[in-house]
Amino acid sequence: MRSAFSVLLALATLTLAAKALPFAGDDQHSLVIVFKDGHKQTFSMADIARIEFKAPGSTPSAGRGRFLGKWRVGDGIGGHFFITLEPTGEAKKSMGTSHGTWTVVDREARISWDDGWHDAIRKVGDRYQKVAFSPEKSFSDAPSNVAEAQNTSPQPN
Repeated sequence: MRSAFSVLLALATLTLAAKALPFAGDDQHSLVIVFKDGHKQTFSMADIARIEFKAPGSTPSAGRGRFLGKWRVGDGIGGHFFITLEPTGEAKKSMGTSHGTWTVVDREARISWDDGWHDAIRKVGDRYQKVAFSPEKSFSDAPSNVAEAQNTSPQPN
């Protein structure tokens, strides 16, 4: 969390500095990226619209934004309940143990509940499914149940 805050603070400082200074030439106001192997690449600040960072385990097309909100999901036996995925990584549900955490891995939202159960919300074709795993199972095992999932309050990406 502290690392993410430091990165955001540095980016905000760069953005404010770039807006406050007039561009006299590409070489005076530029962003230099130094890669792990030591080579450098320079970009003119005038050409940069924004800087995006890829979160570990996710891809830009499967970012967290598409999973944020309140999901109506099946319970696997004909009923339904709600799962809410917050931007902070917190998850809540309207049945059983209500607290958990979530992240995006392999293009799906993976939720770990405090009671040991874990769910995945994934896109299958043009619809979403909630896939549930009992405490003794992992995300790579056969699921305990699979049900429909619908985001009732999608957040803007």
